Amino acid sequence: MDPVRPEFIPDPSSSREEMETLQRTVADEAIFADEFPFDPATVSMANTLTATTGDSPIVVGIDQAFLDERAVGAVVALRDGEVVERASAAVDCEFPYIPGLLSFREAGAIVAALEALDAEPDLAVFDGSGRIHYREAGLATHLGVVFDLPSIGVAKSLLCGTPRGSLDGRSEGARVAIDADEDVEEVEGTIGYALQTRQYDSGNRHINPVYVSPGHRVGPETATDLVEQLCDGYKLPEPTRLADSHAATAKGEFGEQARNDGS
Repeated sequence: MDPVRPEFIPDPSSSREEMETLQRTVADEAIFADEFPFDPATVSMANTLTATTGDSPIVVGIDQAFLDERAVGAVVALRDGEVVERASAAVDCEFPYIPGLLSFREAGAIVAALEALDAEPDLAVFDGSGRIHYREAGLATHLGVVFDLPSIGVAKSLLCGTPRGSLDGRSEGARVAIDADEDVEEVEGTIGYALQTRQYDSGNRHINPVYVSPGHRVGPETATDLVEQLCDGYKLPEPTRLADSHAATAKGEFGEQARNDGS
């Protein structure tokens, strides 16, 4: 899979001002509304193929891990809940962890992993934010625009924005809008949702929600619907859960290869 807008690939050697300017440009190019060719009802962990819907879409989960001074990008492609392909890549990690600039640390390995993918995905689900970002250009938005790929960000913590209501002890399936606040530049209104994908039956323990935001060519409501459809009894949607597992496996394989090369 080749980038459509390679000029937007994050460059970790840029100055901070250049990075933030690029993110604003990416956000201007991003489409935070539904613009995809597939029926969202066919995005599922089960076979939804019918005579009228045609082939089910291919959904990729994207995650990353770190090995010494390298980032490891991992992609898992699924159709109807079945894995059809896995891809991974390791590249030198030239940039430290800075909130709001995650794509400049992680994008290189993910771009390389997507370039190694033979399947043509219809939707990407990232472990990271999309529009829930200081400049509306989290990892899912940035790389969604680079590949012009419908994309969604699913984060475990809230980078910015304010929940419209309490998130405490919400029942499974509940969602709370996340509104832009003073940390988000020049934006008003809903930028994503807190989604309660799982919850304990007992009130003694609670599971925290995930934070879903549109990356590119998907609106906030549809993004949240799709993530809920892709959960398979776990807190995280199955594509990113499997990508996390593949990232750990790939990290071990790249580490072993490095040890063998050095012996």
